[in-house]
Amino acid sequence: MTTLVTLAAADEPTIDYASTAFLILCASLVLLMTTPALALFYGGMTRAKSVLNMMMMSFGAMGVVGIIYVVYGYSMSFGPTNLAGIIANPFDKFGLKDTAGLVNPFGYDGYGNIPELAFVGFQLTFAVITVALISGAIADRVRFSTWLVFSGLWVTLCYFPIAHMVWGGGLLSGSADGLSAKIFGVTDEVANIVPIDFAGGTVVHINAGMAGLVLALITGKRLGFGKEALRPHNVPLVMIGAGLLWFGWFGFNAGSELAPDGTAALVWINTTVATCAAMLGWLLLEKLRDGHATSIGAASGVVAGLVAITPACGALSPLGSIALGLVAGMLSAYAVGLKFKFGFDDSLDVVGVHLVAGLWGTIGAGLLSTTTGLLYGHGVKQTVIQILIALISVAISGVVTAIIGYALKSTMGWRITEDAESAGIDQSEHAETAYDLSPRGGRLAGALGAVGVTREAPVTEGANA
Repeated sequence: MTTLVTLAAADEPTIDYASTAFLILCASLVLLMTTPALALFYGGMTRAKSVLNMMMMSFGAMGVVGIIYVVYGYSMSFGPTNLAGIIANPFDKFGLKDTAGLVNPFGYDGYGNIPELAFVGFQLTFAVITVALISGAIADRVRFSTWLVFSGLWVTLCYFPIAHMVWGGGLLSGSADGLSAKIFGVTDEVANIVPIDFAGGTVVHINAGMAGLVLALITGKRLGFGKEALRPHNVPLVMIGAGLLWFGWFGFNAGSELAPDGTAALVWINTTVATCAAMLGWLLLEKLRDGHATSIGAASGVVAGLVAITPACGALSPLGSIALGLVAGMLSAYAVGLKFKFGFDDSLDVVGVHLVAGLWGTIGAGLLSTTTGLLYGHGVKQTVIQILIALISVAISGVVTAIIGYALKSTMGWRITEDAESAGIDQSEHAETAYDLSPRGGRLAGALGAVGVTREAPVTEGANA
């Protein structure tokens, strides 16, 4: 992500229509990633009696974060006043004041002039999906009202500071006042070793993955976790969601170049091949370990590859991206089983996919960068910086999420009642069900009667209910 710091230079700058159209299109693709893509992906992975609540958590995050980002979130992340390298002043651009002009993230005369509001919209979608990702770790069991309050608090106290630190010129950026500059020095007001996070390895995936782990521990396990099969109720929905995520991710990664240029083209290729390799890596490990290559594994491998390549997509070669993706798929396939070993209920594997693949992608960028990577003979400095920004992001997200999570547990409460969870969170929280499977006469009723189901005994949702 190119840090947005440069105002368009000319007295009467001319808008770059190609870059502007490109960015607006990419912002729309990222918005699609939350609804419907993530909502479908997560919704299909839950049980039939929980699918609406799972999808509503994505929709709810969009509602809350979208408003907050316009009011003060953009200013906190990218405002002109840097407060101790942690946040920008939330009042400088409060309500998007002073954002009506053009900006130039490249600093080139003429090329790349885009409306600042286009950049605002693009960044808004990143904030939305980061919060929505967390919801998969606490599926089936938390109050919707508590989730909405958490979304507002977390995006304010955790996401905006990390976004500023990494992308807005703060402590984890390549600025002259950043951590890297203090360790390895500065040249022309830029750190000699600039941290690599092209599109959100630290800001989005490590951040959300660590938050998911903390909330899973705070909220506790679902009823029946480790004792009964809590299987996905609709695998085709999962596959559709994964496919839409892959499609939208091109906006996520290529759009972070902020212009339709050669780097954006490289990013598109790297995103594609890394994801292909991760899917195959996941399926290979499944086949060797379990004897089967599953549809859920393919969908999860796709997401793991997308996560891993996100921070590194502008720094790697296509061959390096294949290697990064292959490792990511196998690492995540192994990591998702750790929740059973350690006894925490990360319902939809946010930790195993987003935290693990996000960590690998961020550190892997230091190994495989064609210009500064260790494996390309450029020394260990980039890898050291990548490890540092990853660990700092883990620490910040973990501490802030724990404070917010425990505060809400003590006030509003996280868990729905056991009876409500057993009956289904869709009914208790939203007074709705996703599927009406009660027989209503006709051939369906006849077929059900043939297997001993009467009209007085509604059909259950099956083994996954």
